[in-house]
Amino acid sequence: MMKSKLFAVILFALSLVAVVSKAQESKQIKRPRITGVAHIALYVKDIESARKFYKDFLGYAEPYSLMSKDGSTLAMTFIKINDRQVIELFPEKKADSNRLYHFAIETDDAEGMRLYLESKGYKVPKTTPVGRTGNFNYFVTDPNGTICEIVQYGKEGYTMKNVGKDNPPTQISKRMSHVGFMVPDLDLATRFYCDVLGFTETWRGGSDGKNVKWVNLKVPEGNDYIELMLYDKMPTHTGMGSLNHLCLEVADIPAAFNTLKQRTLPAGCQMASEFKTGINKKRQINCFDSDGTRVEIMESKTIDGKLVPPSPLPPLKYVKNGEKTTN
Repeated sequence: MMKSKLFAVILFALSLVAVVSKAQESKQIKRPRITGVAHIALYVKDIESARKFYKDFLGYAEPYSLMSKDGSTLAMTFIKINDRQVIELFPEKKADSNRLYHFAIETDDAEGMRLYLESKGYKVPKTTPVGRTGNFNYFVTDPNGTICEIVQYGKEGYTMKNVGKDNPPTQISKRMSHVGFMVPDLDLATRFYCDVLGFTETWRGGSDGKNVKWVNLKVPEGNDYIELMLYDKMPTHTGMGSLNHLCLEVADIPAAFNTLKQRTLPAGCQMASEFKTGINKKRQINCFDSDGTRVEIMESKTIDGKLVPPSPLPPLKYVKNGEKTTN
């Protein structure tokens, strides 16, 4: 009799544990969709020089800008790549500093993403704010210190109201395939972007035959990606401008190169004298704005139609104070 009662108690306890476990599972917050890379935000010393490069040389439109709260100065302006992607330019006169401010990923549920990130222990606002452009947006800082903006386009915001407009035929590309940024610790980066945000690694490679220097991570519900740029020591200002970059995708590099050669390269900007084929077997052109930020223009396909396998080499490791990180 005692044994049967004990067995009944055990069964009840186990069923109670199962009920509690299911209740906890139902409370777990799911990650909302991440559909693309929305923008890259850059500091520029001379806004007019930047406009000449991104508008006159690369052929893009500047559909709207924001002034400071008192209306006296330009706070930021937008260079439109397509209906869902822009380059944000922020006037900032400090010399020899990192010109990358932040980059942004698009979601269809900014509030859901805020709750999700909060549940994972990341610092986010208490509520999802609506920005001055009418979009839902806020910042989260990744473990390496890079600012990642979460953005959801509001139905009445500037972005959605501008759909189908300001897409001139002069634009050198209609898609920003990726943004690249400096990463001192690869493990920390992949834990955040892959384990938390759901990105997947698609390729890694390097240029010296010794180490992996670039790791590509694709957004979970789209085709855009971020490129983690590894380094072993803190680069110079020029090096920062090359590592932190944006990539514009084209179908035909020779045609794009010929188009750009017909245009006037603004003073202080640079463009490679010839296009080249990268380690990934994709033809590309490297241009630099007047602040030294690299704009990579790259074909969507490899020269032979075959994908280059990812490198098996060890990742390049950042050295700080004589000690190496655990990339």
